Amino acid sequence: MKKTSLKYFVALFMGFGSIAYAQTEKVKEDPKVIEQKKKAAAAEKAKLPKPYNPKANAQKDIEALIVQAKKENKNIMIQAGGNWCIWCLRFNEFVQTTPELKGIVDKNYVYYHLNFSPDNKNEKIFSQYGNPGDKFGYPVFIVLDKDGKMIHVQQSDVLEQDKGYSLEKTKEFFNQWAPK
Repeated sequence: MKKTSLKYFVALFMGFGSIAYAQTEKVKEDPKVIEQKKKAAAAEKAKLPKPYNPKANAQKDIEALIVQAKKENKNIMIQAGGNWCIWCLRFNEFVQTTPELKGIVDKNYVYYHLNFSPDNKNEKIFSQYGNPGDKFGYPVFIVLDKDGKMIHVQQSDVLEQDKGYSLEKTKEFFNQWAPK
């Protein structure tokens, strides 16, 4: 009886091991498919607005945003990323072309696109906020209160849905960090 149980256990264990291995094995994509995907992404990126300015003086811009936020009693939403980042451009386009989101943003935030690129990494600015791009990738969102105090950092992948962003999750994010 014990031999049968041991054999059963070993067989069961080996079965689970092979399933686990099968799930972690990488599937190689056809090079033609990879090339088509790259071309499609490049075409999409070319059509999207480029809101990041590598030549901007981010420190000066953020100081001006704090003055504006105090005056308008709004928080500051910093979308950090770059024109090289398709997900950054997709998010910008999503917010700008979705009236419901644009309304929430315009009512509650002064919005800024903080550039991170080889041309200008804005290392001093990013270090003030704990270098969130290093931790979460791009885009990453830094929420400041009207006095310029950081109140939240949001990674963007939790807002994603398919090849874009979730309206409900994005609304929830913007509403959660709006001034009270």
